Amino acid sequence: MERILVSACLMGRRVRYDGGAKTSDDAILAGWRAEGRLVPFCPEVEGGLPVPRPPAEIEGGAGGAAVLAGAARILTPDGNDVTAHFLEGARQCLAVARSFGVRIAVLKEGSPSCGSLRVYDGGFRGRTLPGAGVTTALLVANGIEVFGEDRIADAAARLSG
Repeated sequence: MERILVSACLMGRRVRYDGGAKTSDDAILAGWRAEGRLVPFCPEVEGGLPVPRPPAEIEGGAGGAAVLAGAARILTPDGNDVTAHFLEGARQCLAVARSFGVRIAVLKEGSPSCGSLRVYDGGFRGRTLPGAGVTTALLVANGIEVFGEDRIADAAARLSG
């Protein structure tokens, strides 16, 4: 049975920066959960950040690949650099994905860790730019396909294809 990595917040775990969850009611995800196929993970918590915590964005909306390359940082609104936590969480996420033989991940869109199509622009104004988060960039660089929670059907099609 193939396992699927999933953002813990989508599974109802209260791990988001604001102490909340973003529980998904997607039927495909529910089916995978019932089959025991899901591997829930929160890279930010596993990287050492508390719940709740200040929001964080990639400076300049540069994207996760720039953070991995050391060309951008992840900052809180007060300028606190939390990059090391995000990098550690991404590394741990990749290790867990590899240990379960994961090829597909369904992660929370917009997150500086998990976004796959867009991330916030670094200005804490609620604006997004095209790009991927740090964990997504690391997973993709290692051959794991990442889908946002609005693209679960695409993930399912990839698994069955």
